[in-house]
Amino acid sequence: MYPRLRWQILEATFIGYATFYFVRNNLPVVSKEMGQALHYSKSQIGDLLALTAIAYGVGKFVMGAWSDRSNPRYFMPAGLLATAFCNFAFGAASSYPVHLLLWTLNGLAQGMGWAPCGRSLSHWYSVRERGTVFAFWNIAVNVGGGLTGLIAAYSTAWMGWRSAFYVPGALAVLCAIYLMVRLRDTPQSVGLPPVEEYRNDYAGEGERNPEAELGTRDLLVHYILKNRYLWLFAAGNFFVYISRYAMLDWGPTYLKEVKHASLEQGGISTAIYELGGIFSVLLMGWLSDKAGGRRGMITVLCMVPVFLAFGGILYAPAGMLWLNMTLFGIVGFFIYPPVMLLPVMGLDFTSKKAIGTAAGFIGLFGYLGRTVQGKILGTLAERYGWNASFYVILVSTFLGIVILSWTWKLKPRPAGERRQTAVEPMAASGRGTV
Repeated sequence: MYPRLRWQILEATFIGYATFYFVRNNLPVVSKEMGQALHYSKSQIGDLLALTAIAYGVGKFVMGAWSDRSNPRYFMPAGLLATAFCNFAFGAASSYPVHLLLWTLNGLAQGMGWAPCGRSLSHWYSVRERGTVFAFWNIAVNVGGGLTGLIAAYSTAWMGWRSAFYVPGALAVLCAIYLMVRLRDTPQSVGLPPVEEYRNDYAGEGERNPEAELGTRDLLVHYILKNRYLWLFAAGNFFVYISRYAMLDWGPTYLKEVKHASLEQGGISTAIYELGGIFSVLLMGWLSDKAGGRRGMITVLCMVPVFLAFGGILYAPAGMLWLNMTLFGIVGFFIYPPVMLLPVMGLDFTSKKAIGTAAGFIGLFGYLGRTVQGKILGTLAERYGWNASFYVILVSTFLGIVILSWTWKLKPRPAGERRQTAVEPMAASGRGTV
């Protein structure tokens, strides 16, 4: 029963999280066409992306704390239904203030995606499996993002830009029903022992009772705000997300305006970018486990090629679209391992009972980074040209490398060596937890 349900949880969360991307990353693919139809400027599109990003960051933090006390079987489908409604309404509207409101609400609802997945996987898979399992699961990001580019672009080409919101919304409703059938809560909720007992991989006495709840103050103060490692991971995530979303939010528009790409080619570029990270995420997640959990070292090694590829995109000739597409793939190949590993590093250095909150805290900083780039890059491109935007991208990527270099030697302690630290506050039982 345990192997069957473990696979079922992995498969359901994979499909569910991929679907969240259908109703989140569809706007950048058709932003130029929508802007032309409704006479929106790049600055206005940038405001849409920025507000959505900050709302998602806040939602990821707030919903993460909520998810630590919720059943993912109902929590995650509810988020999909809410974001589907926002997409339906967004596609039907033609008013900029209404679009701002709806896409901001969509950002908040999107915060109900990652946290229940992280909570489920951490309850059904042990610490020693975490890097490999999360690497496989994280392919959902690439699959969902890549398919979004194709779905949104071709829906727009066939039926107009509004269909880029109707079609993904309908798919989200179907997926919400599917998740309610497939998802389960913790192993204990179906009469099974904790995964640490099943895998003989205890991380400490406190983890033997994963059903015990932590108060809000314990979650936020002891396990999050006083955890110096989480602050370091969050700061690094800020710059990683600037690098990640620079091309997701603006890449299709940049290729159309500077490199003379078509609408369909802009959608294909998003697919190349997203799908480029599939193999690397698997490889780097596995390597991080083999390196004893030194995930920070892997993130630094991945960010260097991202920096070089951005420089290549900036100076690649407009007539060599294949080269630009290749460089997009290189950025996607190397940016997604850090995107996946930074939340996992947060899980390595906090309690299993605070996973949603820790991931939400790191994610909040990531989407603050996306907010900054969403507003600044669009404004710079409109006023000073795309070269100015790319210089900001290059500086941000370099700063991310510098900050993440401080995580180079960090690794979680083996289960038998865990001890009480400031990061592991005393539980009610008097024993430390990790």
